[in-house]
Amino acid sequence: MIDYSLLSLCPVFRGIPEHETRQLLNEIHFQLKNYEKDEVVVLAGEEVKHLLIVLDGTVRGEMIDYSGKTVKIEDIEAPKPLAAAFLFGKENRFPVTVSANTKAKILAIPVPEFLKILQLNTRVLRNYLNSISSRAQFLSQKLNFLSFKTIREKVAHFLLQRAGDRFHSFELNSTQQQLADLFGVTRPSLARVLGEMQTEGLISIEKKTVTLLDKNALNQLLKNG
Repeated sequence: MIDYSLLSLCPVFRGIPEHETRQLLNEIHFQLKNYEKDEVVVLAGEEVKHLLIVLDGTVRGEMIDYSGKTVKIEDIEAPKPLAAAFLFGKENRFPVTVSANTKAKILAIPVPEFLKILQLNTRVLRNYLNSISSRAQFLSQKLNFLSFKTIREKVAHFLLQRAGDRFHSFELNSTQQQLADLFGVTRPSLARVLGEMQTEGLISIEKKTVTLLDKNALNQLLKNG
């Protein structure tokens, strides 16, 4: 059974009344799939044949780097789609392996059926285009992190990007563990680097407010990397 009130919060169906979403799904064929904790949903490299939307629980996307280390890309919770940007194109394969963090329910809409929805509702089409654009921006940011060799370089890049050219402070909404997962490092390692940067007078952290005290020195970290 589908919770249409929850589905209406999905980026693909956002802003569409529940009755319209229900009517759209009544026009197509789809599946509801259930997964147990740690069960693999899809493997990296598999062809993307369905639009997958998490309806209940959370899943995680992971990739293996060249050293064989598993790097968590992100956690995906309901009601977000999986790999929506890879539905079309020549290399439409899952870029990461997706596994369930908890028991999870996933809505699977075959690509031809999703095309019908895009033709039936221009709001879904616009939402989908916005969604894949956001994913492309996220992946670009992730590649930037992976291109830096040291934790200090990754942290410096993240801080400078968040503050931007005009500001020196910003509110940090992520926990240290979430940042560590984003950077592909351990939380103690990240905490040590943040502590060193504060001791060196590069940054200050007061509760959730991060202030960049020496942007030039942070930029120099990236140039020397």
